[in-house]
Amino acid sequence: MAGIAIITIAISSCSEDTTTLGNSLTSNIDQFIITSDTFKISTRSIVADSILSRSSYSYLGRIKDPETGSYISGDYMTQFSILEDVDHFVPKDSVVSRNANKEPIADSCFINIIVESYMGDSLAAMKMAITELDKPVKDNKMYYTNFDPEKEGYLRKDGIHRKKVYSISDLNQSDSIRNLRRKGLYYESITIPLNDPYTDKAGNTYNNYGTYLMRMYYQHPEYFKNSLTFTQKVCPGFYFKTTDGLGMMAEVAKTQLLIDYRYKKDTVVIAEETTFTGTEEVLQTNHFTSDRENIERLASNELYTYLKAPDGIFTEVTLPIDDIKRGHESDTITSAKIVFRRMNDSSDLSDILLKEPSNLLLIVRDSLYSFFEERKLPNNSTSYLATYSQAKNSYTFNNISGLINHMYANRNKTENWNKLVLIPVQVTMTSASTTSSTTSVASVNNELKVTSVRLVGGSQNQHEPVQISIVYNKNRNG
Repeated sequence: MAGIAIITIAISSCSEDTTTLGNSLTSNIDQFIITSDTFKISTRSIVADSILSRSSYSYLGRIKDPETGSYISGDYMTQFSILEDVDHFVPKDSVVSRNANKEPIADSCFINIIVESYMGDSLAAMKMAITELDKPVKDNKMYYTNFDPEKEGYLRKDGIHRKKVYSISDLNQSDSIRNLRRKGLYYESITIPLNDPYTDKAGNTYNNYGTYLMRMYYQHPEYFKNSLTFTQKVCPGFYFKTTDGLGMMAEVAKTQLLIDYRYKKDTVVIAEETTFTGTEEVLQTNHFTSDRENIERLASNELYTYLKAPDGIFTEVTLPIDDIKRGHESDTITSAKIVFRRMNDSSDLSDILLKEPSNLLLIVRDSLYSFFEERKLPNNSTSYLATYSQAKNSYTFNNISGLINHMYANRNKTENWNKLVLIPVQVTMTSASTTSSTTSVASVNNELKVTSVRLVGGSQNQHEPVQISIVYNKNRNG
């Protein structure tokens, strides 16, 4: 009897209504009609007078742009950061080096510019001027690449003024150093000594700038509490300006201010070095100069469009939103894809000097400046990233359907409601943990490295038109 009961329960469990069985086993896509279409989009080059100079790097040098014939000069200003809650110098009584009055002094002081990379000729003879700032550049505003600390009156007239002739590669280096450099284990650097007598604003004279920093520390340790007090009370920063030379642009990873001295521990004399570093954690500004007339002339070419940094030439994209949505007002756009194809450079020299940008940002036209000023990240709704593909010679935005929906929902609300802008950008990635291979976008800034690319497009485009491919999804019962 128990066995019969079990069989009866099993049979009754399997005798449910099966009218919906097909729907449960078949993909929901069978309930929809999928269609696709392509639409031409219009593009043109636009020019910004300057771009936000926020960057992980600083730029120094001068090259000639073979596409415009103009000279691009890079200068930068940097402040110096300090670690908090640490002893920046050893106790005063233990310093060995002393002057005639038995006061501690630094043995030497110099600025070291660490070069991450460069473009152009590493042996090109370059010349720069190094000037102490008279006051800190204000940190409560945005600085663009047309900001000139010299014209704005930030340089100290009676302070440190040095000139330096340099080249990136030093032929006197040993073979072992050169091998390390080739392997990426050694960075080139430019050293500027600050060992001449230095007079501060109060009229006190020291044997070098390092001694000034030591004395300020011993007299006012509170000035070294953090980077803000250090900048306001001790060292406002330095400005590095290209004054002569041609053919090299350096990408500066960091700028160091180093003070060497000796101290005694028990009976042993020890050499010590204190370092203050200029990095993106403190205020840095990049200043670029170029021939704006030539840039405007290049951007006016309607046979194609340009993306050039740091000149500020972007590509504006106008989407036919009304055409895309016409007849599909209630349909879902499941895919929207645009491919921007790179044209081959017309100049062999361009291949040598001007590399295409690695990353492009596609954003709505009205957020051209606010995106960077507000430190936004791509949200795949109003902003998207694409990486250059060497194999396909193009930049591909695979699915910007969210952007189409956003623009349609905000149609005619502003003058630029249906316009986008392509912008070269620097992208910084971060890992979730030291053991994880997952990375995410940490920051997106305007590209300041000298880059350039021509894209198929423009009002007089003679190639296959730039198009957007759309896939629609319509409910059969809709």
